[in-house]
Formats: sequence, structure tokens, C-alpha cells
Amino acid sequence: MRAFLDPRQATHDPAHFMANGTRLPNPEVPARINILRQGAEAAGCVFHAPQDHGQGPIAAIHSAEYLTFLRHIYPRWQRIPDAGPEVIPNIHPARRTDGYPKSAIGQAGFHQADTACPIGPDTWHAAYWSAQTALSAAQSVATGARAAYALCRPPGHHAFSDLAGGFCFLNNSAIAAEALRACGMRPAVLDVDVHHGNGTQGIFYDRADVLTVSLHADPERFYPFFWGYAQERGAGAGLGANLNLPLPRGTDDAGFRASLATALTRISDFGADVIVIALGLDAHEDDPFQGLRVTTPGFRAIAADIAALGLPLVLVQEGGYLSDALGANLTSFLTGISAGPA
Repeated sequence: MRAFLDPRQATHDPAHFMANGTRLPNPEVPARINILRQGAEAAGCVFHAPQDHGQGPIAAIHSAEYLTFLRHIYPRWQRIPDAGPEVIPNIHPARRTDGYPKSAIGQAGFHQADTACPIGPDTWHAAYWSAQTALSAAQSVATGARAAYALCRPPGHHAFSDLAGGFCFLNNSAIAAEALRACGMRPAVLDVDVHHGNGTQGIFYDRADVLTVSLHADPERFYPFFWGYAQERGAGAGLGANLNLPLPRGTDDAGFRASLATALTRISDFGADVIVIALGLDAHEDDPFQGLRVTTPGFRAIAADIAALGLPLVLVQEGGYLSDALGANLTSFLTGISAGPA
């Protein structure tokens, strides 16, 4: 399987994030890259440098106002007296329709949903090349490859069109799906991360030309809390083009695959001719976030179920954090894609 990675993705190196009122070490660290690369190579992937597809495909998903913010907020932040080393918001608008301030502090609150997306000196460049990695995998599949893997880091599925969150800045899965649609394909985004793909849902929520499906730990007591409920089906033209399958905490392989069967039926009924897999590996039983209980062999079975549809696949890396099983989990999933159904 062709795989894509750019070394500039490692330059984003966040020190902390805030959770439960506590400053904690950030789990979305550059060390993930080497572990995931080794896991992909163990499954037979051959890595290539992504092409630079420019800003256009990114701007097809994200607002120009937001991209300006991402490019310039760090040096602006450093001009604030006694500013911290990373851009972390301390105030947010009550509504997205509230006023748009000139202040760097105010704009950080407007464009950063939470305290888990700190922006440092190299965040923009790393996120840009993460998006180009996803675009190169999409191009590979659009031009005939059966499957391609994009080792994207930082991840993307919590990023809305003008809002960062949950370690995510540019929505790589959405950018890949829109690029495939622009090539004349009919994409479905299948998100298997332990966390709901709220940014991806928000981007396509009122559209009928991209199906979004997410399997995730029930958000009633799990991040992102405010999105990911079964009643969220899309709006306007997109009504019925969004499917959420929230799972009870601790769901195992069998429970995950049972819900996956529902997801795959919807993808087939949508008439998708390509799937973007938002590939979170944090549903694993040993992942630090401890939401679900998928096993390492379970990832291979899940992948084989998806491959059985016989559709081209763009695999975009999302979550999956440092544990002894992280690399093996990716090997298992990619092997399941290559081998197909058991």
C-alpha cells in the first residue's frame, strides 16, 4: 500500500493541554509519528513524500478568516505582555454569531473550541503538511490506487471550518473527501476514532454530496460531549446524510463490529464509490483515553469488514496515543485492509 508522510509534521510539539482544570502533558506528541510509521511499514506500506497541492483544497473546507488566524496567531500572541509559550484561549463567545474581535486573545477564543489545541511556533506548518499528506493519499486513490494511507499528524477530525479543537487544526479527512468529490467521486467519511468526528460532521452537515458516519464512545460522558448523538442526522439538503453510532463505554470487538455493519450498509445505500476512513486507533483497550475495548486482532477484523465492500479507501490517521500496542494496532488494521475479508 502506498503511504504518505512529510517530516515537517513533527515540528508541532505541544507541551501541555488543559483537562479537568489541570495542566497535563499533551499526548499528541511527535513520537507518535515514528511508532505509526514503523507500524505501517510492518504491514508492507512504502512511504512517499506528499506533493504540495497548495492552499486551494484546504480553503475549500476552511474559511479564509480562520486560515489567516492559524498562520499569524503565534507571532501575534508573543507580542502580548507576559504571554504564555503556546496560544491557549481563556474566553469564548457565547454564540458563533457574536462579534469578531481584533484582539489576539479574543480571536483565539473564537477559533479554538477548547484548551486541547495549543498553537506553537510551528503548528501552522505541521498542520499544512498534514493536510497535504491527506491530499496526496486522496490523489493516489483518485488516479487508480485501491488504497492509500496518510500518516497525518496533527490529526484533524475535531476541526470545523473555522474552529480548532481536540488536538486538531485542519480537518484532513474532510479535505481529502472534498478533493475526491471535486474529482467526480461520491465519498463517504467513516470515522472509527474513539471520539466523535464532530468537526467533520459540522463541515458537511447541510450537504447531501458527502456522507459522514461516526462510530465512537457515547458523548454523554465523553469528549466531545456536545456532538455525536444518534438524533444528529444532518440538516437541510444534508438531512439523512449524517449517521452517528454512539457506543457504550467499554464496547468490545463484537459490539463495535455489529455497529460497523450498520455503518457499512448506510455507505452502500448512499452509493459511495470511495471511503475516507478517519482512522483513530484510540478505541483500543490500552489507549490512554480508555473509551472502548477494541483489541489488536479486532482492528484487523474491523478493517476486513470495511474492505469487504470492495471500494477504494483513503486512510487518514486521526487519534491513537502512546501505548505499547499503538504500532501493532496500525499494523493489524492495515493488514486487514490489504488481506480483505477472512
